[in-house]
Amino acid sequence: MAIALQRRPGLAHLARGLFAALALMAGAGCEDRSAPATGGPGVAPAANTDAGGAGPAPTSDAAPIKVGHYASMTGKEATFGQSTDRGIRLAIKEINAAGGLNGRQLEVITYDTKGESKEAGNAVTRLITSDKVTAVLGEVASGLSLAGGAVAQQYGVPMISPSSTNPKVTLGRDMVFRVCFIDPFQGFVVAKFARENLKAGKAAVLFDQAQPYSKGLRDEFIKHFQAMGGTIVADEAFSSGDQDFSAQLNTIRAAGPEVIFVPGYYTEAGNIAQQARKLGITVPLMGGDGWDSEQLAAIGQDAIEGCYYSNHYAPDQPSEEVRTFVSKYQSEYGQTPDGLAALGYDAAKVLFEAMKHAPSLEGKALAAAVAQTKDHRGVTGIITIDQNRDATKSAVVVQMKGGKPVWVATVEPPK
Repeated sequence: MAIALQRRPGLAHLARGLFAALALMAGAGCEDRSAPATGGPGVAPAANTDAGGAGPAPTSDAAPIKVGHYASMTGKEATFGQSTDRGIRLAIKEINAAGGLNGRQLEVITYDTKGESKEAGNAVTRLITSDKVTAVLGEVASGLSLAGGAVAQQYGVPMISPSSTNPKVTLGRDMVFRVCFIDPFQGFVVAKFARENLKAGKAAVLFDQAQPYSKGLRDEFIKHFQAMGGTIVADEAFSSGDQDFSAQLNTIRAAGPEVIFVPGYYTEAGNIAQQARKLGITVPLMGGDGWDSEQLAAIGQDAIEGCYYSNHYAPDQPSEEVRTFVSKYQSEYGQTPDGLAALGYDAAKVLFEAMKHAPSLEGKALAAAVAQTKDHRGVTGIITIDQNRDATKSAVVVQMKGGKPVWVATVEPPK
């Protein structure tokens, strides 16, 4: 073949062109494999992501400012991530419509954690190292924020959790913040409402021993309820994914509580309510913000009626900020926003305000600006970031009526 090509220059020229083309194609293939993909093993972007694909940060001053969001977009707590994502996107849409930041638009890139800690760490790593985001928003579940926050801290990128309430989320991490209250306050709110509004002297607890969120809230409720003169007559545990709670509920029924505190997520709370009523337990069940989902009524049905939970906001609160937000959200998505949507919205707005006042968008500078947040009028209350990077703010208590949460009371932080 070589001799024939030497004798026929036309063929040799053709061969050299073919080899060159093949080399270019091989090079292009290598570039495609090394560039960050839109999806990936275990960390898939949400179907409604605004990002066209992950990649290195553009160098142009007019390029969009990328913000990352990691959330449970699928899995058994999927409504948490979906609601939060919608709230974030509504806030960013408003920000961009108002001109963005110094002429630059904001772009959100969302990755699905599937409700798994490993995927949370993978998602934040990818957002920072591949997508080159300026800041990260997420997660909802405290266990997932602990995993993702470790990565944000390692890379020096600010992270704001909309709704992780376990105190450990921000502990010792100067790059990690939150716009929600924390469990010590939430435990106080539920205990205070049970003692003063429901006049309960005896309470039982049924908590998820596999969740940092549930365990922490259980500890705080017990501490405050007892400090207020109440008695804990039963303290029972289950694990995430359990379906049968009859043994624990029989023990609780025998103890004769006047209220039962179930500091878990809506997936278990609705099921527990159903089983409790079937066993003849008629006292109110109470929960924390992990109950907040439109699926609570779908799972619990009539059994959840009349039960109470603490939350960050209620759609029917007598507040101008709430009325305006609910109207905008309903116009955008055709549904009433839950507390997770409101917190996602507030987290994005707090971040944007910090970006406007920061001397630069570099990690430490932006984190310092977030830390200076004071008296921000959010949908979920007036937000001030304290020295522990937590939000000081009020909480509400809602009651399930007609399958919907109805505002009952607002509880301010103790002085």
